[in-house]
Amino acid sequence: MKKLTTALLAGVLLLGGCAGTSSSEDHLARIKSAGKITVGLEGDWQPFSFHDDADQLVGFDVEVAQNIAEILGVEADIIEAPWDGLFAGETAGTYDIVVNGVDVTDEREKIYDFTDPYAYDHTVLVTKVGSSITTFDDLAGKTTANSIGSTYMEIGELYGAEVKGVDTLAETMSLVLNDQVDATINAETSVQDYLVTTGETNLVVAARLEEATSYAIPLVKGNDNDSLRAAINDAIKQLKDSGKLAELSIKYFGADLTK
Repeated sequence: MKKLTTALLAGVLLLGGCAGTSSSEDHLARIKSAGKITVGLEGDWQPFSFHDDADQLVGFDVEVAQNIAEILGVEADIIEAPWDGLFAGETAGTYDIVVNGVDVTDEREKIYDFTDPYAYDHTVLVTKVGSSITTFDDLAGKTTANSIGSTYMEIGELYGAEVKGVDTLAETMSLVLNDQVDATINAETSVQDYLVTTGETNLVVAARLEEATSYAIPLVKGNDNDSLRAAINDAIKQLKDSGKLAELSIKYFGADLTK
């Protein structure tokens, strides 16, 4: 039974040939064949992605994703989802990519291959006016609120805080204002936008981490994404060289955060 008949062997070779053809079409090729790239993002993290007064989805990450898709020659099919499900969705194939102000961290680099950064930011600590918390070190034994699985949640825990998991930036601010937690941690860009757009005067930026964070696009590790990562890197370079990325940054953040 160790020998294969000629007919059976031919069938095996034929199946093998079919499998080889299928496997040769990598992620980028499948995206181009479909004519669209599916993008996962939150949709409620202003100014990265949010709904304007006309209920249109807009934001820095929204337009970055759309411009990358245009350079790739496909449409951007954007799906909104909670932060704590974005990575799982990408791993499961629900999204081709996640464009959501994702910080590049050592832990995440163990699981994902990141593109080149497309923007940079700083992390800030927000408290209620009059709070005794003035540094990140003061968080020891205190409570904070942040999105589950976010970098900001990890920072809070690193400094000894008990972190309450919530879904949106607005919720974290509300919990601080209502004295349900002592502080929250988030991107400086988002915090400043929130303070300006809401006119809130009972919150203050108590501290700022000096080391900049890099925003990039995570891709599932593996050769299947090598050409996609290279193509996105090329698109990011084109957007930087043309000045389009800086234009989008100024539009949504009021400053060029792309350098």
